[in-house]
Amino acid sequence: MNTDPVELPGLYGIRVRFLTLLEDRQTNIAQHALAAWESDNAADQCANLEVAQHVLHQIAGSAGSLGFAELGQAAGACEGSIVDFIQSAQSGNHDQLPEILQALDTFVSQSQALLTQAG
Repeated sequence: MNTDPVELPGLYGIRVRFLTLLEDRQTNIAQHALAAWESDNAADQCANLEVAQHVLHQIAGSAGSLGFAELGQAAGACEGSIVDFIQSAQSGNHDQLPEILQALDTFVSQSQALLTQAG
């Protein structure tokens, strides 16, 4: 019995496109994380993290179905943390920012490792 995974026709091209977009998306996430870190304004922090959250949502939504389940789970976890931060920041709590930025840094490193491996 053949236990090798079967790749659907055309999936290879979609995976290549995902990896190409991932390079731009990880840069976008990193830029917005840095902007949030450098800002002393809660509204600016939330706005930057919201952009990163949207990008993470895109990654989480497609990564798993393309064979990158671990990356998709990491993106989803970061996305959830950002949503929680934005909700708590609206009530004046900004304590989670360093942890979120660390998680984003870890995610960017993880995506870079995937790109290097796929390269």
